[in-house]
Amino acid sequence: MSIDVRPSEDAARFLATDQLVWFGEVGEADADHLRLGLPEDQRFVADLPDGPDDRHSGIYGVRPMELALPGGALVPIAGLTWVGVHPDVRRRGVLSAMMADHLARTRDAGLALSALHASEQGIYGRFGYGMAALQLQVHVGRGTTFTAPHLEDEVAGITTHLVDSSAPGATDRWRDCARAGAPGAPGTIIGSSDFTRLFGSESAAELRDKERRRILFARREGRDVGAVAFRREHKWDDARPSGTVTAGLLTGGPAARLALLRRLVDLDLMGTTKVDAVATDDPVLDWVGGPRGTGTVKTWDSTWIRVVDLAAAWSQRTYEDDCDVVVEVADRHAPWNAGRWQVVASGGEGTAVRTDSAADVALDAAVLGAGYLGRSVANLLRAGLVQEHRPGAYADLARALRTAAAPEPSFGF
Repeated sequence: MSIDVRPSEDAARFLATDQLVWFGEVGEADADHLRLGLPEDQRFVADLPDGPDDRHSGIYGVRPMELALPGGALVPIAGLTWVGVHPDVRRRGVLSAMMADHLARTRDAGLALSALHASEQGIYGRFGYGMAALQLQVHVGRGTTFTAPHLEDEVAGITTHLVDSSAPGATDRWRDCARAGAPGAPGTIIGSSDFTRLFGSESAAELRDKERRRILFARREGRDVGAVAFRREHKWDDARPSGTVTAGLLTGGPAARLALLRRLVDLDLMGTTKVDAVATDDPVLDWVGGPRGTGTVKTWDSTWIRVVDLAAAWSQRTYEDDCDVVVEVADRHAPWNAGRWQVVASGGEGTAVRTDSAADVALDAAVLGAGYLGRSVANLLRAGLVQEHRPGAYADLARALRTAAAPEPSFGF
């Protein structure tokens, strides 16, 4: 049965399908707000001949975004979002058809990478996406001591400035901070200005019983050098204030982040600060003396990366170790990537070219996505997700992909 995948021509029907799939409580006044950062020409729909009449069989959208790569390059990517399949047509190939359409369109647009945040971690690996960045959520108590003796002089010159996220220019300032720090934080994703405004344009439904999001800026000599968005929740235990601060992604260098954290754990009437989207090797754990210096540390997947154009993607980033490996790539959803490639990293630069030489390693495209931002994927050989034909070849490949610092998590999109 044919599945028609095409650009959306009916914004109301597109939104109605999303509301059904995600069972969101969204009023008509929220429609424009929800579509911020999702351009009209980047909304796509799928329909079956016998699908629902009033809604689409499936939808997906693409946010134009930029991704910071190892080496500091900031490159355009396709930010896959708004993916949904109508409950009446599940298990009929709608998602597969949409994914094939997305990958082909991404390649045709000259983009080498697609990225997403997975609503369910078991879905996207089968379409060639790899779990490229992990994130921690770190809980610390009020007044937690952060120890960093060699940063103190720098921190002393930093002040903090609190603004409402809805204040004019606030989200653009936050975006500028993220963009300025991106070259030194591979994995950072920068959305469009419209998309970033979502952080300051929360609807009444989103704000029910919640404080409007605030942004705390770190400033040095009159300039923004870091930022973090957060909100507070009131709570009282036995007449004692014990509220919770929930903070998002920290931007800026180590000193700016330290100054922001110290301010967050010193807010009145709060008892706990939860910091989301912390990299697995972020210094916050060292500043508190290790995991037991926190209340709780939780781990989730963050960014998933899909290598759409292998040759282009391999040459876009830099490498901290050399390799010369022939890789047999399995990629049925982007068949132009499938086959044998000689992937080389030398002197920090990389090339990937087609070859007829015997394969040293066989793997799925998802493995390349998982390692693309620098997260270690050496364990995938032991896990049975990679086949090695030449002893030591996969270790060479994994070392070349890995970076000294773990990739930065990204905000949900």
